[in-house]
Amino acid sequence: MNNTILNLDPKKLWKNFYSLTQIPRPSKHEDKIREFAADFGKKLGLETIVDEVGNVIIRKPATPGMENRKGVILQGHLDMVPQKNSDKKHDFEKDPIETMIDGAWVRANGTTLGADNGMGVAAAMTVLESKDIQHGPLEVLFTTDEETGMTGASGLGSGIMKGEILINMDSEDEGELYIGCAGGTNGNFKIDYTEVPVTAGNIAFKLNITGLKGGHSGVDIHLGRGNANKVMARFLWSATRKFNLRLSSIDGGSLRNAIPREAFALVTVPREKKEDFLKSLEEFSATVKKELSAVEPDLKIEALPADLPFTWIDEKSQHNLLDALYACPNGVMRMSNEMPGLVETSTNLAIVKSENGSIRIQCLLRSSVDSAKDDLEQMMQCVFELAGAECVFDGKYPGWKPNPESAILKTMLKIYENKFGKVPDIKAIHAGLECGILGGTYHHWDMISFGPTIRYPHSPDEKVNIATVQKFWDFLVETLKNIPVK
Repeated sequence: MNNTILNLDPKKLWKNFYSLTQIPRPSKHEDKIREFAADFGKKLGLETIVDEVGNVIIRKPATPGMENRKGVILQGHLDMVPQKNSDKKHDFEKDPIETMIDGAWVRANGTTLGADNGMGVAAAMTVLESKDIQHGPLEVLFTTDEETGMTGASGLGSGIMKGEILINMDSEDEGELYIGCAGGTNGNFKIDYTEVPVTAGNIAFKLNITGLKGGHSGVDIHLGRGNANKVMARFLWSATRKFNLRLSSIDGGSLRNAIPREAFALVTVPREKKEDFLKSLEEFSATVKKELSAVEPDLKIEALPADLPFTWIDEKSQHNLLDALYACPNGVMRMSNEMPGLVETSTNLAIVKSENGSIRIQCLLRSSVDSAKDDLEQMMQCVFELAGAECVFDGKYPGWKPNPESAILKTMLKIYENKFGKVPDIKAIHAGLECGILGGTYHHWDMISFGPTIRYPHSPDEKVNIATVQKFWDFLVETLKNIPVK
């Protein structure tokens, strides 16, 4: 695709972002981007550390006259979510991201863009290489594996960082300052099954649910978008009872923190029930499209003829699976009482996959209230244990409790109003910013998060607004110039 993003302003930031798009960096495969980030710091002659979990820490001394300012940590994560359209050929471990300008936005060609969190990383890189930006003692913390486990933030040792103020640049709405976030838990469920031979008299179909928007399972969960796994389970549950549908395999969703856009299943029905089955699917498709018409205009539900499989999932396991998937909570569970418009508790039925005698189901539970998250865990455990599933909850991480009296918040509020003529909104986010985990290790940190406007992160529709990148950058530069004295 064209590389005209190199002509966008601020040019140095866009140059660094373009460099990031050329280096494969999906979560869990960050060796190349880690090496790139470390080399970047070393080539600038700056103290550069790669810690034992793969975080990259770069220190830059204060500019002359700014030595008495509080130390600042600019923080972002190196990894990106690897999502692509089903018809797009792209290897996230090898291929660069193809960027393109689309009106007021920059997006990618059929894949996630990586503006989450490439914009924050690029901004920090630009500060590091600058010779004319005023700032006090500065550290940059590039964390690893944020998107699939926050293992970089969790593994950061105490005492490594020297600063007092953490500026996280992983928020996605310009003109908003974030001072809190949700905690999360991974829900893992497994139903074992026996493969039984397919009998004569059946015909096979590949059920495809495609065209959904997907998106971030925290930031976008309140938008009411379709969940491909829930749509698939709804139809399979009904068709099993109406047409003696048998399930051979199922595969929906690919990432725990992305709302699943696609789901596929290989099924059979008795030959004599073919027409009724297809008519039922057509009616079901019309119903769901009508329900989701305002948010999912491209939803497609189809049954394509397929070769007859050799085996089915045994009947009891199939019934248990479909009962559990249909009953599994999904979406927004409760809105916040303290911050109107903010989701308090949610869950995402992210992945359903049958393979080698086991069906693996993965969910991501989020809440800014620990007791509500515990309640949701127990609710989901009840559902899956009734289905005979093995249940494991892991990867718990804390939320970030808002501090309206934050000194850096007050400083940035004043700067923004003076520079842009309006007061920014103060918000918390229903997503797992690393601030919650980092603040658990560095209790004294004064933390804030902001960024340019990014839409549809964690999906191939991801895009970043060009004009807000300039505002984000100008705001960052002015903030660094006005950090309080020690």
